[in-house]
Amino acid sequence: MLSRRRVRAVLLAAIVVLFVVSVPWYRTGGGGVPAKWLGLPDWVAVALVCYVVAAVLNAVAWLLTDFDDEGRP
Repeated sequence: MLSRRRVRAVLLAAIVVLFVVSVPWYRTGGGGVPAKWLGLPDWVAVALVCYVVAAVLNAVAWLLTDFDDEGRP
């Protein structure tokens, strides 16, 4: 069984990967009509999906974070 720290680290790594994927590196320069998805260019749709998934993973990572409030004055 994975520890909470390990799961949190994996989630944070996945967030970094999603941010890298969200940048349209795969786009080739040149003109052409971009593919559409719900009226959005394909690169916009990919970026939005990546950002939403990253936000959800970030929320889960925060839920798995342990806080030590006893040491505070």
